[in-house]
Amino acid sequence: MSAPSDFDQFYAATARRLVAAVYAATGDLAEAEDAVQEAYARAWQRWDRLSQEGDPTPWVRTVALRLAVSSWRRARNRLRAHLRHGPPVDMPELAPDRVALMDALRGLKPDQRTVLVLHHLLDLPIEQVARETGISEGAVRTRLSRARQALGRRLSDTPESPALRTLARPPKEVPTHG
Repeated sequence: MSAPSDFDQFYAATARRLVAAVYAATGDLAEAEDAVQEAYARAWQRWDRLSQEGDPTPWVRTVALRLAVSSWRRARNRLRAHLRHGPPVDMPELAPDRVALMDALRGLKPDQRTVLVLHHLLDLPIEQVARETGISEGAVRTRLSRARQALGRRLSDTPESPALRTLARPPKEVPTHG
């Protein structure tokens, strides 16, 4: 199989989920799409090496999240301007629980939001979240705990949704040997 074909298959299999994860982490769909596309462009430039080293998904996800984080300051200023002027007239309706969840996620600290998205929305074990974010497993657990508490406070006045129940579950424990 050729490199372009391998990359195309990889992209088709992973792009939607990665956009959803970065969107959940940033709260901005356009920003998430931009970060993910840039991450795939960078992966294409390194495709031979990435595909030989194993699963390139964590590398692309890490790059996309880092790109999104670096643009959060710009996005925050755009969001403030958007809030001053209101949403576009043709904005489609979103389910109230989804709006509440996205609003609550936006209110979290970026490091808490990132570990929450990686662990709960992408179902990554704590060990892998620690590797991808470059922090200890203990720090991941601490950030998850604080993020859940903050979400609980923010969402306490909203109806519980399946998405909220998923985020409220305790972290998956990774068995250790030895």
